[in-house]
Amino acid sequence: MSDVLEYQSLLWDGLWTTVVASFFGILLTIVVAFVVGMMRLSKTRWLRAPSYVFVEFFRGTSILVQLFWVVYALPFLGVRFTDNLVAGIVVLGLNEGAYASEVVRGAIASRPRGQTEAGIALGLTPGQRMRRILIPQSIPVMLPSFGNVAVDLLKATPLLYFITVTEFTADGLAIRTETQETTAVMLSLLVVYFVLSMILALLTRLLENRFALERRTHPLLRPLVGSAS
Repeated sequence: MSDVLEYQSLLWDGLWTTVVASFFGILLTIVVAFVVGMMRLSKTRWLRAPSYVFVEFFRGTSILVQLFWVVYALPFLGVRFTDNLVAGIVVLGLNEGAYASEVVRGAIASRPRGQTEAGIALGLTPGQRMRRILIPQSIPVMLPSFGNVAVDLLKATPLLYFITVTEFTADGLAIRTETQETTAVMLSLLVVYFVLSMILALLTRLLENRFALERRTHPLLRPLVGSAS
């Protein structure tokens, strides 16, 4: 184990890369999820069709192939990222965003009809009903699944090694090759990824509690919840 500690600065660098990729990947996932999820709910076919193709493409193809395509194939078509880490974050965000968009679509579509009817009775436009009633009511339902997507994205970051991004796992494997301390290195990787996953789970639980409290106490939502029941 002492041999591994000699390379702790390298591990910290790799861990920072993993955290950065996960953080920005999750942010992009959230944006993609809401944009594509709302497109899937649109009554306009030219919005629904491309969103359907997007979701099925990213869910139906390997994320590793997507990474190779973006980094090594798209440059031949004139599309090039200045940094492979940025390219990796984009692929992770788009891939996980495709899954999360179904969470958004399903959560909003499952809202009781009474909430929409209450919004119509209040004279709200479709956009106002979505923004003020349906989305706020759906967020607590989305959060557990969003937490799972975030953890899944974190566990996908080692794939960035295949596009020459030296993140935490890549640095750990390099140290294992150098020191032959397989058990110590793999145990370190296991513990760190577990801790990061627990942090994401804790943040998700805190957000669930916060949004559940707001849902119970917000004066504009109480009559809508009552009308839905």
